[in-house]
Amino acid sequence: MSIRYGARGPEDRRNREVEAVQRQIWTQAVTVVFETDPSAIEAVLPPPLEPSASQGATARLRVAIVDMGTGLKPFGAGWFGVRCRHGATEGEYALFMPMTTEQATIGGRETFGEPKKIADVTLQLDGDRVAAHIERMGFRVAEVAGQLAEELPGYGKDKVDFYFKLSPSPDGEGLDGDPPLVYCHRHESARNVRRVDGELKLLESPLDPLADFPVSRVVSMEYAEIAGTQRGEIVGRVPAESLLPFVHQRYDDLSVLGASK
Repeated sequence: MSIRYGARGPEDRRNREVEAVQRQIWTQAVTVVFETDPSAIEAVLPPPLEPSASQGATARLRVAIVDMGTGLKPFGAGWFGVRCRHGATEGEYALFMPMTTEQATIGGRETFGEPKKIADVTLQLDGDRVAAHIERMGFRVAEVAGQLAEELPGYGKDKVDFYFKLSPSPDGEGLDGDPPLVYCHRHESARNVRRVDGELKLLESPLDPLADFPVSRVVSMEYAEIAGTQRGEIVGRVPAESLLPFVHQRYDDLSVLGASK
């Protein structure tokens, strides 16, 4: 009799999260880039991240439906982050990555340090009409609604996302060590790109306060089929003390909902 919780041999110890993100999988996605208040971006960046030196004060929201091709039901995936830099390296810092399934959430958090949380993420197409939203813990966090407009060129590009792979100490005091700063090197391709003539709403939520970023001007709003691969790299460690003021970005403080501390 095989004991399935028992030790596995080397041939069975596969990191399926890394394998999955190295395959090119086409997904449906709506993406909005918008200009926002520079002070809002500066306030959310843990050191050593700094505001972008060349890209301006922009944030990005994406809502996608992902079919991994495994026969399981497609899942919803969201992304919200701000443009920033680490030294001379330009990239984006993710604040909120809602996912609809446990499998999509846990692997990314534990392997790359992605700030993933379970939420309701929905994207619907009805003819040329597109509607997307993110809801979490009883609050609708973001909405995108509009009409598909003219076709735009497809593209391929390389980018970097910044993550901190942090872990709270089991004694409840701070972190259990100096967290790695992770560069997530991504290559993204897009096809069947359409401009969206629509509206972005960032709505009030005490747990996921995207509404703190005012939408000054929409830079782009697009629907596309997106495929990407990614590779994680630890580029150094950050003193735990410098990250402690920002840990709440990743973990919910339920006291804001009236829960007992």
